[in-house]
Parts: sequence; structure tokens; C-alpha cells
Amino acid sequence: MIHSLYFYQHYWWFIISLLASLLVFLLFVQGGQTMISRLGKTPLEKSMIINSLGRKWEFTFTTLVVFGGGFFASFPLFYSTSFGGAYWLWMIILFSFIIQAVSYEFRSRKGNLLGTRTYDVFLYTNGIVGVVLLGIAVATMFTGADFSVSRDNILNRSMPVISTWGNPFHGLESLVSPMNLAFGFAIFFLSRVQAALYFMNNIDYAEIFSRAKRQVFINAIPFLILFITFMIALFLKDGYAITEPTGAIMIVPNKYFINMIEMPLNLLLFLVGVVLVLFAILRAVFSKHYTSGIWFCGIGTVFVALSLLFLAGYNNTPYYPSVSDIQSSLTIYNSSSSLFTLKVMSIVSLIIPIVVAYIYYTWRSMDKNPITSKEMESGEAKY
Repeated sequence: MIHSLYFYQHYWWFIISLLASLLVFLLFVQGGQTMISRLGKTPLEKSMIINSLGRKWEFTFTTLVVFGGGFFASFPLFYSTSFGGAYWLWMIILFSFIIQAVSYEFRSRKGNLLGTRTYDVFLYTNGIVGVVLLGIAVATMFTGADFSVSRDNILNRSMPVISTWGNPFHGLESLVSPMNLAFGFAIFFLSRVQAALYFMNNIDYAEIFSRAKRQVFINAIPFLILFITFMIALFLKDGYAITEPTGAIMIVPNKYFINMIEMPLNLLLFLVGVVLVLFAILRAVFSKHYTSGIWFCGIGTVFVALSLLFLAGYNNTPYYPSVSDIQSSLTIYNSSSSLFTLKVMSIVSLIIPIVVAYIYYTWRSMDKNPITSKEMESGEAKY
């Protein structure tokens, strides 16, 4: 069983889900970029905030790249269908992350052509556009997309294209779905909650701490409203299911609610994650000086995101439904790489714990001492 294609398909959906969940946590960097002016009222305070984020932005960018690469290698049909079909949506997301990288690299360099204010606008843009559109892209794994798959086309020399998109908007049509928007903006406000919790932990400055504490409360309200709205809509909507033994796909009412009930360990994972996020928010808001909220909220976020992605891909559920051709919907079975490819990649994936340990060590080394005003005034500011 452990050497079967079935095992490796499930294993790699777990790896992809884990990478995506870590990315959702690391989006606190983007959330923080939208709060620079809100929390920093003086050049010194803004410098402290930007340098706090500057120490972590590469983690987010690297995780996004690894997530995309992992998806390409393990489930190439999704990569060609979504990245190749909804390319306007993905191109905007990638461009927003490119201008983020450029901003951190050149913002504080002497003689930069665009000026500091322009790079701050780039960071703000990435914080909104990148996060909301990523959330919308993930939401399409539940709401579906307008594509069709014809494997016979691979033999057509004049047009060997397996996946075709059903409209000229190429992903932008997902922006008009209320359910997609609810999830996208829920992720956005969650990123701001986590950013505020991160600043409370990472910056030793009373004024920033006080403002960040207030922002936890302000952003938690729309986050909870939008997230609850999305979950209710998800549990009430029809979903797709793979029928056995034919492999045909059919509509099942309340499919995602059924998945949650039929996977009790996943339900437990979801509930634990929700409790951890709520605990972090409430403790940060009502305690006088609580600084560990980012860890409880971060772990809770990873748990909840994992649970949702398990709902999307496990229990005979297509993780990328087609709204125009139900039988074209992508599953972990019909969109994966070959057994040989998945096996080889699985060997490579064994280094993931080492990478995680390195990230943990690097994070601890950078955050050994909180950022202070003296550090910025001494000229040690990098970004």
C-alpha cells in the first residue's frame, strides 16, 4: 500500500496543503505592510515596523515559490489548467510579490530612482492585492472554475492542449463571486490580525504595542464575520464527489459538510485551530501585556487551513471543480504525476523537516532581541 500510486497521491496532497497552510500564516508580512502608516506615526516608528517585516518577507516569498513548484511537480494538470487558464489572476498575484521583493531590496538604498514613498505604496499594494487574490484563488478550489479537460487533444498535432478555459477573462471572473470575495477578504483581515500580534511580540515600543493591540480587535471583527459567512456557505453548497468504481463525478448536496463529518480527525483539527485563533485574539485584546499571541494564532491558522484543504482534496472530492464540465473536474487521482515522479519527489520531501528546523533557527536568531528605537537610531536599520 505504501508503494502504491494511491498512497503517494494522498501524501503529496498533504505536502501541498501543508505548504499552503504555512503560506497563509506567513501572510502576516503582507498584512503588516498595510499597517505601516496606521501603526507608525513617525519616521522612527515606521522604520521599526518595516525592519521588523523585512526580516521575514523572504520566508513568505520562498514558501510561495516552493508551493507553486510543488504543485507543478506533483499535480501538473492543475498547474497547466489553473496557472495556464486563469493566468490574469495569477499574473497579478505574482507581480504584486515581485514589487514587494523590489521594494525591500531598494527602499533604503541611497539614490534610488523611485523614492521611499513609491516603494511604500508597492508594499501596501502587495499587502492588499496579493493577499485578497490569493484567497480568491484558493476559494475556487471549492466554488470551481470555468475550464474543460480533453486528454485526447494531446494526440492532436495542430492543437495539443489538454485544458481550455471557457471565457476570455482567464481567472478575473472569480472576482465577482460573493463566496470567493468573502474568503479572500477573510484572509486579508486575518493577515492584519496576525501582523498586529507579530508586532506586539517583535517590537519593544510602547506606542506601537498599544496601537497594534487595538488593531487586533478592529480587524478580528470583519475577519470573523467573513470567515463564518464563508463556512456557512461552504457547508450549505452542493459539491462534487467521485463515484466508485467508475470514477465518474456527480453532484452531492452539502458535500463539504459531509466530508467534515466523515473525517472526524479533520473536524478535530479544524476545531482546535479555531480555538487557538480565538484564544490568541481574546488574550491579546483583554490582557494588559500579552506578546505570545502570534504563535497561538499562527498554529491555529495552519490547522484551520490544513483542515479546509483536506476537505477540498480528500474523501473522494475533486479539489478543483469545473463549473462548465463536471467530468473535467480535477482530483488528486486524475491530475497527479506518475508513480515514479511522486516517489522520487517523496525522497526529496524528506528534507522538509531540516528546512523547517533551519527556518526556526534563523527566526529565533533574528528575533533573539526585539526591535527597539535605539537599534534604529544607531543606524542598524536595513530596510
